[in-house]
Amino acid sequence: MANWFECKVRYDKMMENGMQKKVTEPYLVDAMTFTEAEARIIEEIRPFLSGEFSISAVKRTKISEVMRDDSADKWYMVKVGFITIDEKTAAEKRSVTQMLVAGSDFKNAYDNFMEGMKSTMADFEIVSIAETLIMDVYDMNLGGDKKPSEA
Repeated sequence: MANWFECKVRYDKMMENGMQKKVTEPYLVDAMTFTEAEARIIEEIRPFLSGEFSISAVKRTKISEVMRDDSADKWYMVKVGFITIDEKTAAEKRSVTQMLVAGSDFKNAYDNFMEGMKSTMADFEIVSIAETLIMDVYDMNLGGDKKPSEA
């Protein structure tokens, strides 16, 4: 099971008008510890940035699953309510889970989410879908296989 950390990278970005502006961009990293998350984001980001940068924050997230789409360029947070029945009281219980879904727009993210949930047997309902500022997602690097998203 993935352990997702949101890492904020602060650096000077060249704007379209030629001016440099200090920006902070969030990235998602699968890691075991805060230290590993910081080391991984530095390793993944270094080839794409020229000049100095810093990691301004690392925080654990409650994201349970990431659904990718290589043609998408945005990430959407989908809050899903799974409906279960308590066997003792026969009462419905709803547990909310957060999933990150890639999509080129809101409808595409919804479609990608529904496609990813086709095989589930559980009853669920979408609580909310919101666009995030996350720039990219980096999976755990097992066995030397690099599998960053292309979004």
